[in-house]
Amino acid sequence: IRFAAEGFAVYPLLERSIGSHVAEYRRWASNTAIFLPGGRAPKTGEKFVQTDLARTIQFMADQDRAAGPDRLAGLDAAHHAFYRGDIARAIVRFQEQEGGYLSMADMAEYRSAIEPVVRRSWREHELITCGPWCQGPALHEALALLERVGIAGLPHNSATYLHRIAECVNLAMADREYHFGDPAFVDVPVDYLLDPATIARRAAAVRDDRAFGEMPAPLDLSNRSYQASAAELPKVEADTSYCCAVDRWGNAFSATPSDGSGNVPVVPGLGITPSGRGSQSRPDPKHPAGVAPGKRPRLTPNPAMVVTGAGGVMPFGTPGGDVQTQAMLQVLLNIFQHGMEVQDAIEAPRFASYSFPSSFAPFEYFPGRLAVEGRIDPAVRADLAGRGHEVQAWPEWT
Repeated sequence: IRFAAEGFAVYPLLERSIGSHVAEYRRWASNTAIFLPGGRAPKTGEKFVQTDLARTIQFMADQDRAAGPDRLAGLDAAHHAFYRGDIARAIVRFQEQEGGYLSMADMAEYRSAIEPVVRRSWREHELITCGPWCQGPALHEALALLERVGIAGLPHNSATYLHRIAECVNLAMADREYHFGDPAFVDVPVDYLLDPATIARRAAAVRDDRAFGEMPAPLDLSNRSYQASAAELPKVEADTSYCCAVDRWGNAFSATPSDGSGNVPVVPGLGITPSGRGSQSRPDPKHPAGVAPGKRPRLTPNPAMVVTGAGGVMPFGTPGGDVQTQAMLQVLLNIFQHGMEVQDAIEAPRFASYSFPSSFAPFEYFPGRLAVEGRIDPAVRADLAGRGHEVQAWPEWT
């Protein structure tokens, strides 16, 4: 509350992030007032103040305290203020004014359920992810495919090493496209996809001499066509965070909070935005992630944990949209396959495939495209191109 009310110093990443979306912030007066004070993007070192946001959080805190000493009663009062009380009314009033569909009933009925995780053994460790309403099972599948294809003894970021990772990622992300959606609405065959027999059949398609060059077909050979995009690759956005903690008793927390502020309107007087995540629902209702009443979009935020064979716990995750699973996979291998220290594992150069439809509207698809950071050896990049990857240069650090 204090940081919102009194402000904090703008840091370089915040200056760049707001500065790259000035035209979007100008779409709504409520966004302009906060993010473009004085009509321009704030500069590094200037104070960034959010008085409406401070008031909104303070109101919930006041409701909490007014409920008395019972903490659960206080939290319930704050929750009521947001989903049924004054805050909800302000949100819904603005939605109606702008031609939106959100109602007081929608707000009141919302629940954030506790859902089953997906957990599988990997080597002597255990990997735990969220379910198929995000990308979690794709990380399991990519790891299982790699174990089947084999990367033992391959030098880090050598051409064959990167090729095999890319092809296993492409198989896992293809299955994400064909199957993943809100499990309350879609029968997602997670156990089938991660079954060793399925993994073996999928892995048999990987060839060392030739990249897929497009999204691999589903195992059921159903006829689905996808239109390649002529656009540029999406730019890397700084609108997702990752946060984790482990306490002295070994309890671990892993979360990937994510929403933009340039592509959605701030609710006047509240300083908060409704989520734009509905844009990850497909307009085709027949798609596993197709839009439907009450159905969640299939999300990219993808927090995970590893419980090590020695009994330790490592929460991990990253920003990056469709790159999240891929970056997490590479960092995991850097630590457990190559023995890197965590900081070195994070900083090591990486690549990302875009050879599957994006999770974001307009769901662009770049067959065979492999973006590779500039620090990876040019000879390796040439080798990957020779195997059929459409290699695109990323800056040295992306």
